[in-house]
Amino acid sequence: MKKINRMLLVLLLVGGLVMGLTCIGAEQEKSILRVGYAWPTYIDPAVGSDYSSSNCIINLYDSLVYPTAEGDLVPHAAESWEISADYLTYIFKLRKGIRFHDGSELTAEDVKFSMDRLLEVGEGYAYLFMGKVDSTEILDKYTVQFNLKTTFGPFLYALIRLSILNKECVMANIKKPGLYGDFGDYGKEYLLTHDCGSGAYMVKEVRLEEYVLMERFPGYWGEVAPNAADEVKSLSSPATATVRTLLARRELEITDRQLPTEVFQAVEKIEGVEWVGWPMGIIVYLMLNNRKPPTDDIHFRRALSWMLDYQQLLDVDPGSIQARGPVPQMLPGHKEGLFQYHQDLDKAREELRKSKYYDQLDQITVTYFWTAEVPDIEKTALLFQANAAEIGVNVEIVKTPWLKMIEVTADVEKTPNVMDISVGPDYPEAGAQLEAKYHSRNAGTWQQAEWLLDPILDQLIDDALSTIDKDERFRKYGLIQELIVESVPSIFEYETTENHAYQAAYVNWPQAAKPNPVVGYNLEYRFIEVFPEKKP
Repeated sequence: MKKINRMLLVLLLVGGLVMGLTCIGAEQEKSILRVGYAWPTYIDPAVGSDYSSSNCIINLYDSLVYPTAEGDLVPHAAESWEISADYLTYIFKLRKGIRFHDGSELTAEDVKFSMDRLLEVGEGYAYLFMGKVDSTEILDKYTVQFNLKTTFGPFLYALIRLSILNKECVMANIKKPGLYGDFGDYGKEYLLTHDCGSGAYMVKEVRLEEYVLMERFPGYWGEVAPNAADEVKSLSSPATATVRTLLARRELEITDRQLPTEVFQAVEKIEGVEWVGWPMGIIVYLMLNNRKPPTDDIHFRRALSWMLDYQQLLDVDPGSIQARGPVPQMLPGHKEGLFQYHQDLDKAREELRKSKYYDQLDQITVTYFWTAEVPDIEKTALLFQANAAEIGVNVEIVKTPWLKMIEVTADVEKTPNVMDISVGPDYPEAGAQLEAKYHSRNAGTWQQAEWLLDPILDQLIDDALSTIDKDERFRKYGLIQELIVESVPSIFEYETTENHAYQAAYVNWPQAAKPNPVVGYNLEYRFIEVFPEKKP
């Protein structure tokens, strides 16, 4: 009997050891997707709006509607909606059973709270709804109603940027006192490093300026690819030399989009790595400060527009095309046949002579900030400097970290004469680009360093956005684009391609073959599959 017990004990110990090793092995086999990003990355939906922030928010939160790759809208957290005859009331029926990451159910109360909070904080994508949404009402547990102050033609499209937060989660993590009265800091400090969402992924750890680590949410209600990564690590963009090493070691699956062309060419030689790119309807603008001498003078701005060598500029971004006006040509509502500048130094000098600064050129320096994290942009800055010298304009170029770029655009006096920044549509229509780039309510953000503050242009944009009939709305967009080209508040450089290198040998990335036109949706991790066993 003792021998049998002893034998059983040995078998149990061995079995436990095997099970333990199996569990350790399973833990080691956990799949991870590592993606390069520029920082800062703000994962609070009432704060973040740039490229990396939008990517993270889309994965952590759900919206009422969803943009397809074809540019259409389909139901998402809302299963249906009704619109009143006067287009001032929108009623949404929510899907039942959607769970937040803490297990509680998403309801109309959370939708109302999310819109109210976004408008109160007034940052990020709030500009899309400010001055348009009057109130949000809860009709029942699963029905929410938006009451608009004025008609807003693309309201449904704009709702892709209303991320739904768990009200109880936010309220449990507010800090008092704060800027928002009884709501303290409205949870802004907490949401720097945590989420209150219902998305396919949830925050595991955030180290500011280093990475956002997410893990799959097992209770997600929507579609998730069978081999979507267990964890996703959104890394602060590694140094250029480090990118090659990380790809070769299979320690980075998808690179940042803003790497020098020669880096993409080099890493494509690594076995299993592919370089992919597609037109994304993102324009690279030279944003000209319309409130600071000498770029406050229209003739000076036109001189800069004529002096630039656009053909050489396109070499910076292979596959790009010269922008024709302020709206990407692939975006619905773009005006065809707009005037387009080309290099003509004689016309540049002619405009310069009309400028009130012509007799002061030897005393003036144009300041030009370029983003330090995007090495290729230095080529544009040096080209601009060389072209300007040909017409007698002195340019000082300043390598500037992206965080500093964001900071200086908040103050008209700190904003330099020229900033090189790319901007894409927040929803798939020309009005999104026009409002972000040129309406006063978005001035002082990274999207708009021009500081136009033009009440007439504001009125025209508001009128176009309030127009329900799409054809008439697009006609108004066209007139606005003509006026903007005439006043040249920016230099419309080129429409960029979105480029990435990725581990094609073991990563299935469907959006790379069929990209979504809306910024952020090509890195929706629930659709990207990772097969660690296929690593070369």
